[in-house]
Amino acid sequence: MNVSAEATKTVTPPKSRATAESMATRQREISISEFFSKNRHLLGFDNPQKALLTAVKEAVDNSLDACEDAGILPTLKIEIRQLEDDRFRIAVEDNGPGIVKSQIPKIFGKLLYGSKFHTLKQARGQQGIGISAAGMYGLLTTGKSIAVTSRTGAGKPAHYYEIQIDTRKNAPQIITDKVVDWEAEHGTRVEIELIGTYKKGRHSVDDYVRQTAIANPHCEIFYTPPDAAEPFHLQRGSEMLPAEPKEIKPHPYGVELGVLIRMMKESSSRQLSAALQKDFSRVSSRVAAEICHAAGLRPSANPHTIVVHEAEQLFKAINSVKIMSPTTNCLSPIGEEQILSGLKKEIDASFYTAITRAPAVYRGNPFQVEVGLAYGGSLKSEELIDLLRFANRVPLQYQQSGCAMTKAVLGIDWRNYGLSQSKGALPTGPVVLFVHIASVWVPFTSESKEAVAAYPDIMRELRLALQECGRKLSMHVRAHRRAVDEQKKRSYIEKYIPHIGIALREILGLSDQAEKDLVVTLKDVLERSRSREQFTD
Repeated sequence: MNVSAEATKTVTPPKSRATAESMATRQREISISEFFSKNRHLLGFDNPQKALLTAVKEAVDNSLDACEDAGILPTLKIEIRQLEDDRFRIAVEDNGPGIVKSQIPKIFGKLLYGSKFHTLKQARGQQGIGISAAGMYGLLTTGKSIAVTSRTGAGKPAHYYEIQIDTRKNAPQIITDKVVDWEAEHGTRVEIELIGTYKKGRHSVDDYVRQTAIANPHCEIFYTPPDAAEPFHLQRGSEMLPAEPKEIKPHPYGVELGVLIRMMKESSSRQLSAALQKDFSRVSSRVAAEICHAAGLRPSANPHTIVVHEAEQLFKAINSVKIMSPTTNCLSPIGEEQILSGLKKEIDASFYTAITRAPAVYRGNPFQVEVGLAYGGSLKSEELIDLLRFANRVPLQYQQSGCAMTKAVLGIDWRNYGLSQSKGALPTGPVVLFVHIASVWVPFTSESKEAVAAYPDIMRELRLALQECGRKLSMHVRAHRRAVDEQKKRSYIEKYIPHIGIALREILGLSDQAEKDLVVTLKDVLERSRSREQFTD
């Protein structure tokens, strides 16, 4: 019996249509920590080697900031213990001011919690993500809590916490809270167990610690890698703390329309002119009056009642009025002397130089560019130069090709300064190149803070600093080459003049004394001849 194909077809029942009400029941708020737990690569935890480095870096950043804010010369202890093939326990201890007991769970168990995000002054960490994210990564990969010990002063109790992050609520869970015996008079110790990979060379913790010592010569570091029984001692190169940066108000040129609207709504002033002067930097009564006139708004208008189209007029007026650049006491550059101190302390070279540019501005944010260079010595001449990138004294280890600093270096023709260079590549030569940007808000290309965005103003300052440093290098290289040539010529004189003297004695029948006098005279003539050539050159 034949059965038709139509008769054997399976009929799929129609899918029930979802309603807006049923879809609404599946929608819920996502906490910031839940988001980053599933997207941890955005914070620098995308592979085990990088995760180990990032965790150490975040703890060190916090320690250095804490010490400097308290006016304490930092002494750091960094330890990495290997527990299993891919399992490590890191510990970073400082001699800083310590942390108030009530704040410890919030700082280490809550993302986007900190004191620096809303302040405009130079600092290493600004987002309040780093150390709590490192603890979260440790919890996700090992199930272990972040451990924190802290004491705020001699005679005060040392508090020990074990903390986890409740990622659904972005809130701390306190596992352990107790008072412990601790030998330190004040400071903080952070311990994190995590899955990682330890390697030497580039992008390693070893390299990061070395670069941190260069950019922070006022810091003393005791570093114990997994393969060492005793810590390496990176000594302090300077007893001078960095200048304390001062907080500034937002500059009008750096404020976007939406932010301007919010600031007007939240202003404590009742008059527009007063709000502009009080809530922004570099706005005098005269400048405020010019802005109001250009916007077609009354200086006495209530800023709280400004509507969107009036805010747009105000925004355009701000950018049409000439306003002084923001004050730069919010910055704390390393300085030429300290850069040289850091380079000389950690790098064996024959020539050092450093440049600190005057402050400049991008999008209303003050910044400063600094460049240092070490040349010769034990550095390898046949390899690409070693480019060290820093932002607010913090080494940038990854995303080198996408960074403004790298692009600026590649944009310089280093052949003009005595180095060989292939097209589109870093120059080759015995050089360590140190590039630093200090800013109240470094424009990083991602949340992991590994590369700086190539704003035109920043690129211009980088280029000018690199060229100035290159010119100093060129002068040294030329002088060195002249010295080498001079030594070659001198060696020729020392080698061949005595033979000429012997030949002339035999030809002319000179006495031994006459021969010696002749050799002295010939050397003197040749030396004076070379001196005149050098003077002419």
